[in-house]
Amino acid sequence: MLHGAIPDWMLEAAVMSSPASFEDRPPLILRHNLIFLTVFCLFVWLPGFFTLMPTDRDESRFAQATKQMLETGDYLRIMNGTEPRNRKPIGIYWAQVPFAGAARAVGLARADAIWPYRLPSLLGALLAVLAVARGGEFLIGKRRATLAAAWFASCLLLVSEAHLAKTDAALVGVTTVAMLLLGRAYLTPAKMNAWHAAGFWIACAAGILLKGPITPLIAGLAIITLGCWSRRWNWLRALRPGWGIMLLLLLVLPWFIAIGIATKGAFFADSVHGDLGSKISGGDDAHGHPFGIYLLLIPLVAFPAAAPILRAFPAVWRGRGAEEVKFLIAWLVPAWLMFELVPTKLPHYTLPLYPAMFLLAAHFETAAIARWWRNTALGITLLAGAALSCGVLAAPFLLHGAHWAGVPAALLILLICGLITAGRQSVALLMLPLALIAVFEIELPRLPALLLSPRINQALEADHLHGLGLGEAGYDEPSLMFLAGTNTQWFRTGTLLGNWMKQHPGNVAIVEARELKAFTRTDPAVVQVGEVDGFDYSNGKWVKIEVLR
Repeated sequence: MLHGAIPDWMLEAAVMSSPASFEDRPPLILRHNLIFLTVFCLFVWLPGFFTLMPTDRDESRFAQATKQMLETGDYLRIMNGTEPRNRKPIGIYWAQVPFAGAARAVGLARADAIWPYRLPSLLGALLAVLAVARGGEFLIGKRRATLAAAWFASCLLLVSEAHLAKTDAALVGVTTVAMLLLGRAYLTPAKMNAWHAAGFWIACAAGILLKGPITPLIAGLAIITLGCWSRRWNWLRALRPGWGIMLLLLLVLPWFIAIGIATKGAFFADSVHGDLGSKISGGDDAHGHPFGIYLLLIPLVAFPAAAPILRAFPAVWRGRGAEEVKFLIAWLVPAWLMFELVPTKLPHYTLPLYPAMFLLAAHFETAAIARWWRNTALGITLLAGAALSCGVLAAPFLLHGAHWAGVPAALLILLICGLITAGRQSVALLMLPLALIAVFEIELPRLPALLLSPRINQALEADHLHGLGLGEAGYDEPSLMFLAGTNTQWFRTGTLLGNWMKQHPGNVAIVEARELKAFTRTDPAVVQVGEVDGFDYSNGKWVKIEVLR
């Protein structure tokens, strides 16, 4: 019985036949594996895609900047309200603009609907999964590459990023394409034609426009590792670097030159010195974590497909002499160490390395593994599943929601764990969408404490206050600007907000309780039109917010 992501009955023909006949006449699912994987991805990722509220903070900041591009017609500069957003390049905004604009133009979504802005993330994640399946064939064979792609599609880290309108799912798509083309150049340079080489440089350019140096850095570390390990460098000619680098520069330089002129160099000062520099020098935005945290997170973020990764560790070490294994190790290990060494750590930073990890796991899926290690890998995976189950079960109690709301998701996660224990990994993955439906469609809507910005926006709509100037003190989450409108202004203190209200008596104030006393001390002529309390998960604080006019 195959411990994979594809149901056993679908691969019965393959199991019953010899390896040679399997390659000659693969079962239907492998002949159309890309179609199968596309359907599987949508099955897993669509729960919650349209209903999950705009999240804080990165998603809402990216979406708000794109929304302002549509509102102003300025597709060069990146703005959040009146503040420049000089942290990431233009790529994700340009990717979001056509989807958000088209959805608004044909009436599929209002201006404050978040799902159109998420479509590039979903497509980027899908590109990564299909690239693993198609590009992984020359590394580990079609069946195992399809297996790796299905595992990757189901891992919670990719599932979560496919739901968010930001750079990381799109980045993993283009990085996976670039790395698999790099692998083709290393393993079969004679079969690397000019179109393959152009694809590599275009993917690197797209990665730069999405998130700066990450894609070229991962590729560069792999190139250095492979060259030093194999003691040969002539395979790099297959990448056509002579004109390839020129193609990359032709694609990325125009916007960088334009934004440098438009901002008088402020973009580079803010993005390189401010954003990148703060991540390298210390824990940016309180996200500093110790070395090794990414390794410890694998069982959680790769669930429910963590067991194959953990199980493969000893086999990868034993098989490190094979050229395809060398390439996957060169893709994975140097960049992983780099991310571990950088003080600022967030789980999604290592996402571009997960395709290599799942390809290794699928390659050694049937390798001989000591029973104690196989049981250890299974036990760690089950502990991660139990922790997730406890988390969704406890959330309604901690957040004052409907106490029963987490029960369906908790039971389904435990069922998935039971199926994994029984060796029914394929069925376990097919149960994942039901668990996600239970979380996104049943549990989250019954946790109103998390819905602060949507509830504030509802209070504004109920009193027909949309379109008026909106000032805020004490609650500065970007999701509120995205929902309530670009004319939202943030004030550091209640005093500043109160003085602004006195000067603009027709506007609306959003005041958190800690700033209310300072606000009222300015004696603005206001009346309360609503009150919202809940949990600001970005700050980890309970807040009470008054809507005043």
